[in-house]
Amino acid sequence: MTQFSALFKRNTKLFFKDKGLFFTSLITPLILLVLYSVFLGKVYKDSFLMAVPEGITIEDSLMNGLVGGQLLSSLLAVCCVTVAFCSNLLMVQDKSSGAYKDLTVSPVKSGTLSLAYYLSCAFSTFVVCFVALVAGLFYLYVTGWYMTLSHILVLVGDVVIMVLFGTSLSSLVICKLTTQGQASAVGSVVSSVYGFICGAYMPISSFPEGLQKVLGFLPGTYGTSLLRNHCLDGVFEEMQRQSLPGELITGFKDVVDCNLYVFDTRVEVSAMYAVLVGVTALLVLGYILLCRFQKKK
Repeated sequence: MTQFSALFKRNTKLFFKDKGLFFTSLITPLILLVLYSVFLGKVYKDSFLMAVPEGITIEDSLMNGLVGGQLLSSLLAVCCVTVAFCSNLLMVQDKSSGAYKDLTVSPVKSGTLSLAYYLSCAFSTFVVCFVALVAGLFYLYVTGWYMTLSHILVLVGDVVIMVLFGTSLSSLVICKLTTQGQASAVGSVVSSVYGFICGAYMPISSFPEGLQKVLGFLPGTYGTSLLRNHCLDGVFEEMQRQSLPGELITGFKDVVDCNLYVFDTRVEVSAMYAVLVGVTALLVLGYILLCRFQKKK
């Protein structure tokens, strides 16, 4: 336990002390914030207003809450995965510098070493994502606040699940990498592509039907939809309290991917949880098997 604690503290401190590594993990979230503040936020708000039938008035703060909730869910969906990949690059740095080899020949068990990398990555990722969550909640408070304490607690739980998913995925991928060049290539691909294929940059509903079906097989899609549901629950509840037409509310849910459809069947929130937990468990199992295989080699 003492060895694990020392390794956990070492890995966590190295991540936050390495300014290059830390700020690299923030690049994708910052790009998303700039996109929303400069371009996407206004585009989505205008498109939402155009979808409102004549004779129906929606408060400006309610529309701001709808756009802000979409921004927060997208930000968290991207952070939970891209930050995990950046945090896990420490493992590659240790391999390229020789520190990993030194640790493997020390009295530290390989299982303890792998667990320390995994949990320190999860912790570092959660800290960054929690800061992003607080910043996003503050933005919603200023622009359009419709969340309750229960909404926030559920959202924190979603972030924990998504962080574990992102950590498991990144650990499995990065476990086999040995050079900084390989790590940079993988990091670049994940940072540039993941936001699109998980529906963070653009809702899945805006993609062609064939692509929607393909993306329905990716667990990240379910994570984004889960976060979006809980970021916007308060907004849709307020719409219902104001007696807005049910068809309009359903239309908004469809557009922003709160209602996620796979082969024309709406996916329930409970099924989203089941997919994410199941896939995360499989990724952890794969990571364990890879680590054991490396030990035998």
